[in-house]
Amino acid sequence: MSWDIKNLVWSSKIAILSVNMKYLKRLTHSELSKILNPRPKEIKFGEQIVLLSNSTPIYDQLLNLDVGYVIFGIKEAVGVFANCGNHGTENAWDAAIKVLVNTQANPHTHANKVLILGCLEFEAFQEKINTLDQSNKKDLKKARKIVQKIDAEVTFLMHQIVSAGKIPIVIGGGHNNAYGNIKGTSLALKKPINVINFDAHHDFRDEEGRHSGNGFSYAFAEGFLKRYFIFGMHENYVSDTILNTLKKLKNIQYNTFEAIAIRKTLDLKHEMNAALEHLGDAAFGLEIDCDAIKNTPSSAKTPSGFSAEQARQFVDFFGSCENASYLHICEAAPTKETETQVGKLITYLISDFIRAHAND
Repeated sequence: MSWDIKNLVWSSKIAILSVNMKYLKRLTHSELSKILNPRPKEIKFGEQIVLLSNSTPIYDQLLNLDVGYVIFGIKEAVGVFANCGNHGTENAWDAAIKVLVNTQANPHTHANKVLILGCLEFEAFQEKINTLDQSNKKDLKKARKIVQKIDAEVTFLMHQIVSAGKIPIVIGGGHNNAYGNIKGTSLALKKPINVINFDAHHDFRDEEGRHSGNGFSYAFAEGFLKRYFIFGMHENYVSDTILNTLKKLKNIQYNTFEAIAIRKTLDLKHEMNAALEHLGDAAFGLEIDCDAIKNTPSSAKTPSGFSAEQARQFVDFFGSCENASYLHICEAAPTKETETQVGKLITYLISDFIRAHAND
């Protein structure tokens, strides 16, 4: 799709006018105090971060705040359900925020550069999909229409944050939210953006209605995504049809987990540099799918994948780039038994990104 700046500006205005942010639940000082565990002679991360008031629009407040990073969550599993996957991704934000605010505030964590906005909470949508049957085509179609509504909310919020000159860090939900991340950032920057996706799957499925498996294909088809790199795709889970499609598209490149970690015909560090070269000198989004990290509770948990340390190295490498425009950590699906470990993993990735980007 050709990129038309007039259509872009018009689309941006439509997006702003059509969303009222009724799903945004802002983190308040009262709610923060309930999850914060202060200790004598320590300063916790949550004691130094910035919160927004409810009195004025998000954009106006962000524009005048001396912060570099805006963290928010997305509590939904609709996109995963619409892709015939399992629930649980709606729990990632709560798991992460409890751990994040109780880490240490020190020169390594840059808490004073961070604003925690809160989360997009879609309780009504979650209740709706509980009444639907994934094996029923009509029900899947209904779920995919709901995903479009979530898309609009994510797009708007990303647009507001990026337009204010801040870096969004998005936690939770399915990988369907990559679409809103890309579109919102692209509209704010008034140009297409590039994306690096650390993922066991390509998420470039057919445009058959919105779900967690086609956020990138929709963004690409609509002109919001220009160059795309899939990092560590699993060879067992990509169809021959998709492989042929990816090979035909010059703006899309990929490598596989097996080539890097099993056969070792490719070197991890070399491949990160190759991916960065593909992204070029342009703004890019950093997408981290927890399905790619070994034994991480997620919508498609894998017994064979990159280690948590490799994921952290990946985030550190790309986070240090000036053109890194957002971070999205998705598809984690913690249970009550695993929420602390999942929260710690997500927190490490958040901290690695901020540390790398703040020192670029």
